[in-house]
Amino acid sequence: MRFEAAGLFEQGVRPPEVARRLRVSRKSAYAWHASWRQGGRAALASRGAGGLPCRLSYDQAERLQVELEAGPAANGWTEDQRWTLARIAELIHRLFGHQYTPRGVSYLLHRLGWSPQVPAHRAVERDEQAVELWRTEQWSRVRGRPSSWARGQSSRTRPGRT
Repeated sequence: MRFEAAGLFEQGVRPPEVARRLRVSRKSAYAWHASWRQGGRAALASRGAGGLPCRLSYDQAERLQVELEAGPAANGWTEDQRWTLARIAELIHRLFGHQYTPRGVSYLLHRLGWSPQVPAHRAVERDEQAVELWRTEQWSRVRGRPSSWARGQSSRTRPGRT
């Protein structure tokens, strides 16, 4: 988009017309025009993604993935098998010496292709066969309509309409 603007500026097109043709704000067109005047087409090249670069090297990120796939128990958390952002931040600090906030860990995991998962909380004593039996036998009775119910209406203002 910026290079298209540079081509238009080279043809003598003014920033408001560039904004209209490229469907961008006038402010952007004027900013691009100022950059183009000072440094030419090269000044409009992208400078890459914003923000700070990742603190982990490629090899460290690969090692982190291996450790995450090994699971929390393999890394000292035996209470349950869930990775939390706080645990991963602690793991990163232990392995590589970098401090990450939970939000920073979230960004890092997203960049590595991981997505948040919320486990289904189920009682350890849960009997799946008993639950299924209840669903088939009891739930249909609880949900079902008694045969004596007739389809009716809910409005008194329009009698006779169902």
